[in-house]
Amino acid sequence: MNTIAPDIESTTLLSLRSVSVAFGGLVALGGIDLDVAQGERLAVLGPNGAGKTTLFNVVAGDIKPTEGSVYIKGVDCTLMPSRRRPALGVARTYQRTRLFGGLTVEDNLYLALVGTRGRHRSLRRTSLDEQWRLQAREAAKSVWLGDHIQSYVGDLSHGQQRQLEVAMAMVTNPDLMMLDEPASGLSRGERARLVELLESLASDVTLLLIEHDMDVALRLASRVVVMADGVTIAAGTPDEIRSSKIVRDVYLGGTVE
Repeated sequence: MNTIAPDIESTTLLSLRSVSVAFGGLVALGGIDLDVAQGERLAVLGPNGAGKTTLFNVVAGDIKPTEGSVYIKGVDCTLMPSRRRPALGVARTYQRTRLFGGLTVEDNLYLALVGTRGRHRSLRRTSLDEQWRLQAREAAKSVWLGDHIQSYVGDLSHGQQRQLEVAMAMVTNPDLMMLDEPASGLSRGERARLVELLESLASDVTLLLIEHDMDVALRLASRVVVMADGVTIAAGTPDEIRSSKIVRDVYLGGTVE
């Protein structure tokens, strides 16, 4: 039975309480506490192995925490499987693309809608199918893939595939959009286009972003959390993070005390 945490404010979309994850003797997360407000843009930064993707996997339900609790919209979903998270308005991308290369751009976006909204339809094409197809085509246009709607995903450039991944998260109208290194492998022009796209998100969409490109992350974020060795070492506004000595030490190989 789902329970609601009494100390979570009504404006908080996502809450983590003392979340830890251990893989045998390796502690990937060491007691993370985090609150993310509705409509907030939060960037999670840190070097490789900091625990960023593990944090995402816990929120998305891909792995269960060893200890602690996860609340989305006040609902305790700590043990809820990943397939049920979209019903709470959660959409995510991954470090490595999980697209269907043998299908078209439109088909990938259509399947994202079907996976989120269920398969309660007849075998014949229905008006609902047509509506979802239309939404898929509009989503493709929103990420500058309107001329590639019938292109096979395997024929797209890496940057175009990243744009499609974002569209697949956007097309479901999520409350919480989680993007894991969306700028990875993109050219400077493609990164600028990605920033423009994410800046155009509706103000009530909550964005949780993992990104190695600090210029991209700090431009998009209203708040930043920096992780190292599975714990939070700094948090603040983009300006505060830019001027933080402890953050510079982490990225330049210094020692965190």
